[in-house]
Amino acid sequence: MAEFTLPANSIVKKGKSFPAPDGAKRTRRFKVYRWDPDNDENPRMDTYEVDLDTCGPMVLDGLIKIKNEIDSTVTFRRSCREGICGSCAMNINGTNTLACIKGIGETKGEVTIYPLPHMPVIKDLVPDLTQFYAQYASIEPWMRTQTPHSGDRERLQSKEDRARLDGLYECILCACCSTSCPSYWWNSERYLGPAVLLQAYRWIADSRDEYTGERLDALEDPFRLYRCHTIMNCTKTCPKNLNPAKAIAQIKKLLVTRSL
Repeated sequence: MAEFTLPANSIVKKGKSFPAPDGAKRTRRFKVYRWDPDNDENPRMDTYEVDLDTCGPMVLDGLIKIKNEIDSTVTFRRSCREGICGSCAMNINGTNTLACIKGIGETKGEVTIYPLPHMPVIKDLVPDLTQFYAQYASIEPWMRTQTPHSGDRERLQSKEDRARLDGLYECILCACCSTSCPSYWWNSERYLGPAVLLQAYRWIADSRDEYTGERLDALEDPFRLYRCHTIMNCTKTCPKNLNPAKAIAQIKKLLVTRSL
């Protein structure tokens, strides 16, 4: 079972059960993590029987149905419903993923839903991503240049240079990969984690950026970069099928080769 930031000595208790409506013939049981730090001493798992014949196909559809028709107090984030915004990242049946692109039919047995592991919980399925976004800001995720811009044309790059960004720019910062990484669990105050390091490499790899040396200097640190032990959880869990571990390896390679 994934671990979460909870009060000392707290345990996840069995919570309330909400049966399926009368006449429902095809149902699925959703077990949802519930915890309000301001009012609850301990978290609990509430159980909801969802009528699949009146529900959309995705796990997010099930959660929306629960909130709209069964229990309006259930709290979670969502926005685009198309795997683009990353808002609905959560742990579903033991795997970090996006609820909007995870089909109910892809799960077996009960649909068990927790917030992202090892993050402070604001309420229910909503983790506190303040530190995650602060780490993202620390890598200066924008193009930095020294050459004056003419103003009448874009900064161009070759097709080959543009292709180097494939597998990097698609990251939606859902935090699924970072919160699946044991090294990030243990050192999240200092280790940037796979999502932020992939974003860092996205700008290092960009031929239009002119601060590669400064970016590498900022990452050459025993904790910011080198807490990665190539466990590969990040690559396995990424809902966009990206490879953060490869991006981290490329940063390490650049740091070695520039010193030769």
